[in-house]
Amino acid sequence: MREEDSRPEGYRDVRTEVTFEAPGFPRSRFDMFLSDGPAADVWVEVKNVTLWEGGEPLSFPDAVTARGLKHLELLAEACRQGYRGVMIYALNRPEGTCFRPADEIDPVYGKSLRRVVEAGVEVVAVRILHLPQAMMVGDPVTVDLS
Repeated sequence: MREEDSRPEGYRDVRTEVTFEAPGFPRSRFDMFLSDGPAADVWVEVKNVTLWEGGEPLSFPDAVTARGLKHLELLAEACRQGYRGVMIYALNRPEGTCFRPADEIDPVYGKSLRRVVEAGVEVVAVRILHLPQAMMVGDPVTVDLS
């Protein structure tokens, strides 16, 4: 993003809490929809990541998540329809140096995440900086899907 503009680079229309509908799938809302840009329109879902159990990775989910699984499936469907699908993991802790799915908590979610990435869903993990007067998106961190 540009500092002078809160819109993601190159997309002129950014809407939040937009409903996505596809035959055979439950109606659902994604966090953002980006359009009128340099590439295909983009459906974006953001997940808050707070699970840290020591070591390098921060993980998601911290409990079994049917809703999170639904969002993965819908992002994959959006990709099949010609959109971009992006899952953003917002790391809300200063610890850890990478992101990985919490397979030991929800193995179905981890398996699904790996499958939808192969189907075209893009995964981004970013550190959220907690400042005295604001929260800001910090640097990207490595995503470990091994």
